[in-house]
Amino acid sequence: MKNKIIGAIIVCLIIIATSFFVLTTDFEDKSAETKPSDNTPSPLGNITSFDEAVNAFAFNFYKEFYNDSTNSGNIFTSPYSIFTALAMTYEGAKGLTAEEMASVLNIEQDNKSFHEYMQTLYEYLNENVEYNISTANALWPRLNYKLLQDYIDIIETYYGGKASEVDYSNPVEAAAIINNWVENQTNNLIKNLVPPNAIDPVLTMLILTNAIYFKGTWEVQFDEDNTTDRDFTTSTGDIVNVPTMCLTNTQDIFNYTETEIMQILELPYSGNEISMMISLPKEGADVSDIVESLDKDSYPDLVNSMSRNEVDIYLPKFEIKTPLYNLNECLKNLGMPIAFSSSADFSGLDGVGGLYISKVLHKAFIKVDEEGTEAAAATAVIMDKTSVNGGGISRITFDCDHPFLFTIYHKATNTILFMGNVDNPLE
Repeated sequence: MKNKIIGAIIVCLIIIATSFFVLTTDFEDKSAETKPSDNTPSPLGNITSFDEAVNAFAFNFYKEFYNDSTNSGNIFTSPYSIFTALAMTYEGAKGLTAEEMASVLNIEQDNKSFHEYMQTLYEYLNENVEYNISTANALWPRLNYKLLQDYIDIIETYYGGKASEVDYSNPVEAAAIINNWVENQTNNLIKNLVPPNAIDPVLTMLILTNAIYFKGTWEVQFDEDNTTDRDFTTSTGDIVNVPTMCLTNTQDIFNYTETEIMQILELPYSGNEISMMISLPKEGADVSDIVESLDKDSYPDLVNSMSRNEVDIYLPKFEIKTPLYNLNECLKNLGMPIAFSSSADFSGLDGVGGLYISKVLHKAFIKVDEEGTEAAAATAVIMDKTSVNGGGISRITFDCDHPFLFTIYHKATNTILFMGNVDNPLE
């Protein structure tokens, strides 16, 4: 059952088992603020900015993930969290492994401008102005597993990552330690991100985690008294009766635009720096058409084409609690298969090598209601040691009575934090 829209979104990411390291020191805080570099970053392909890199990954990943036949129904993810976890892993990649990961993440290694972008974004998201949003990173090395100091410095300085040793010879206790951290960072919304059986008592060497949490209230809230049961037609043609929030015949103004295949509405959260952008298919189109049409170029074009309109809004309350997603095949298909093979080179972590990614796990939660949005997500990358437009419309109806796509978008940094689609609000 999915109800309510309060906003908490989290993502905890990335377990990595590496093979030859001992990390025994906790990282000291570096609180000095670093301003974004004015240097123009070196682009990869047609990527010209780092928010473009994050958003390009978001759309490429979501298309691949959505088109996987095993991922049907409601979907919810945090591309930002997955990107961050993979970026921390990428910091230790070398050779062809690094080249493939660069093509997927659209960033260059050893790029000071990128590091400063990640650091600034990390600090910005933790400021907590009129909404509650935070992100955190951590390293969980195996007892007596030594990481290169250069790698530790990068994660500490630019990602705010702290290190705590874990005894992976006891997978149950090790998983409990990491899962407790995840729960604490996600307001207890994400539980059991790392199953004990995902940890190899001999081969798992390092776990990297990223968590992002968001809770916000709508700038224009829905009145609970106006919430009524209305029909919603799923992608299979089934009609279900769902509690639907209504905001009609008001003087409130919303950003809106449309194309031949969809209507797009912005619902801002209090503070007006973060918004939910809802893409609703028009008659004759469906969510798959929208997923295929959106990319790093078309999305900002749609945002820029929006104009202020009076809109009658019908939005079902929903809640999505995902299963534990395994992202291995999705990321391989995006173009980084070597990282998952015995040929992987992550010697930048420890100076030795012999590590590969065994699993990338992701879990998410979102709840939408009259007040706002609450959601959470988590990703774990486990690395093991190898064994041998709308202006001019007088009034618009935006009726989400059929499947739709949505993103949660940080406008100040042009960064997509979360992305999902609702196929059946009752599931």
